[in-house]
Amino acid sequence: MITLEKRPSPSRAWAWATPVLAVLLTMIAGGLMFALLGKDPVDAIRTIFWAPLFDPQFASYSRPQLLVKAGPLILIAVGLAMGFRAGIWNIGAEGQYIIGALFGAGVALAAYPSGSPLIFPTMIVAGALGGFLWAMIPALLRVFFNTNEILVSLLLVYVAEQFLAAMALGPMKNPEGGGFPGSRNLQQYDAASNLELLQGTGLHWGVVAAIVAVIFGHVMLTRHLMGFHIRLAGQAPRAARFGGVNPGRLVIFCLGLSGALAGLAGMFEVSGPAGQVSIDFNSGYGFTAIIVAFLGRLHPVGILLAGLLMALTYIGGELAQFMLGIPAAAIQAFQGMLLFFLLGVDVLTNFRIRIGARGTA
Repeated sequence: MITLEKRPSPSRAWAWATPVLAVLLTMIAGGLMFALLGKDPVDAIRTIFWAPLFDPQFASYSRPQLLVKAGPLILIAVGLAMGFRAGIWNIGAEGQYIIGALFGAGVALAAYPSGSPLIFPTMIVAGALGGFLWAMIPALLRVFFNTNEILVSLLLVYVAEQFLAAMALGPMKNPEGGGFPGSRNLQQYDAASNLELLQGTGLHWGVVAAIVAVIFGHVMLTRHLMGFHIRLAGQAPRAARFGGVNPGRLVIFCLGLSGALAGLAGMFEVSGPAGQVSIDFNSGYGFTAIIVAFLGRLHPVGILLAGLLMALTYIGGELAQFMLGIPAAAIQAFQGMLLFFLLGVDVLTNFRIRIGARGTA
């Protein structure tokens, strides 16, 4: 009989081995899924993970896109990981990402056509503020009314999407756009554009902010009292209360930080790769960042590597659709398998498998 036996303490070896094992299992299960769709599984996996980096036909375009896609994922995931470590579950980063983009774009469109060098820094502040304020709704409701931040933050995503549609069709619509929904193209507005810092690399200010967030998150978790409070609240909530950790303050800090970083990601995206406020501006980064956070073991450095891997599946998935005709839904299922297997295999961090006959009383 196969049983699970509780470990005396979590296994550090399994904690770091499970992401690698989850990726391998995802490749195997994904390969079976592609085979059922009538595609060559080896060719499909090679296209997703190898072609974007090393295929001469696509690498010159795909490599810069790796940073473009990974930047917002890493930036959002670092913020989410702080809350997840403390047992505070922000599932609505997608909404905070949207509101941050609207705040940042609003500054640029209100200042158009000014060429002031203060516009872009003001957009950065506004983007972070927008995400922060949107995250304060579930934070304050939990602190003062003990509501569930998971449900509130998630439902606010759909409210934010309606705001996005309203802005794209209304106040932010380009007056010179011929009636089409969407704002002015901020990439064509020099004072508000987030263009590449090094030509052909994909590096822009959003990627720089993501790297800074990784460093900040690592230092805070390992060197700052707030990082100790976060880790203590997640590992031993009762001990945290006896140790003087203020639960309300921790909720506001973690949700506020994750909201601000998600808002920054939205601002850098709307002023850079996306270029404008549009009905379909949000691309699921806020939800995918949850996978990135767990794949990176809720550690900033791990999140950096996980964000690059997830960005690779985005780019490789697009190539697989183009080259092999694999449906987009199959690519999304393949990405979802990663979280499924990660959570499944993660059981081995806290439990060990025992094989033997059932004991008798």
